[in-house]
Amino acid sequence: MLRTVKPKNARVKRALDARAPKEVEDDRTAIFVKGTHTGEVVNNVMKDLMALKRPCAISFSKKNEIRPFDTASSSTSISSLEFWSAKNDASLFVIGQTTKKRPNALTFVRMFDGRVLDMLEVGVEKSVNMNDLKTPKSTPGHKPLMHFASELFTTHPRFMQLKTMLLSFYNGEEISEICLSGLEHVISVSCAPTPPYLNTADADAAPSTSLPKVHIRTYTTRFLSSGTKVPRVELTPMGPSLDLTLWRHQEADPEMLKQAMKRPKLKKQDIESGLGKKRKNMEVDEMGDLRGRIHVGAQDLNKLQTRKMKGLKGDVDERESKRSKTE
Repeated sequence: MLRTVKPKNARVKRALDARAPKEVEDDRTAIFVKGTHTGEVVNNVMKDLMALKRPCAISFSKKNEIRPFDTASSSTSISSLEFWSAKNDASLFVIGQTTKKRPNALTFVRMFDGRVLDMLEVGVEKSVNMNDLKTPKSTPGHKPLMHFASELFTTHPRFMQLKTMLLSFYNGEEISEICLSGLEHVISVSCAPTPPYLNTADADAAPSTSLPKVHIRTYTTRFLSSGTKVPRVELTPMGPSLDLTLWRHQEADPEMLKQAMKRPKLKKQDIESGLGKKRKNMEVDEMGDLRGRIHVGAQDLNKLQTRKMKGLKGDVDERESKRSKTE
């Protein structure tokens, strides 16, 4: 367990405040961990996935004996994940491991409040790396467009978990609008043809070995002139291209998931505009500017202090009458 750090100066206090929970969270940091045995396929896939996640990605160069799904070492592995999460302020993990029984395995782990929320293990059946495709690459840090092309991502619990896991990894910070020219790459996730038994009521009981494969493809975008306001979009393969098989999984605890999905009472637009709680006579216009209305009481202009000028001291008759009195 990490000790509780008390801020000794303003710099440490700002760093602790940055790690504190927020109503609108920052982009999530992911840690890529190598197991005791990793082959060339797993190393290249983790390298490409980390390139898509940058700059919010941390790579552990040393190998670690971590097996979160094994019963014998699951508690030790989970405690290691919780320690790394608290130390690096990270809530996502990718663990690469290659064994004889499960070759080229990747385990995706999500954390909440310093604890493991859920896990999903997949096997890499086929991969095409970024270096194998001599095409333009996207700029690190840009938000991708996520596209899921299958009804299983909305009906089957295993594929729904994979969808939310990938969205947590690459969705980045929440934004309300995006510039079209800032959309540099697209991540397309599709499935093999859905077998008939998955459309029945016993679809949840289907074995993992019979689930269709998942295909992940990454493209860069090109916007060409089309003669209209809407440009013509062309997609160029960028890599990585992965064919995955769903293996073991661990669902989230219902109570912990309920806390993780809890949203603040304030609306997101109110938080971003700085309003917080609703204030009287304050609003945000269409341009996003904060405008307020001020009510001022009645003013007595006779007591208003003005600039003293000879021309404003009265009429000529009044000045002559004053002269006669003095003489």
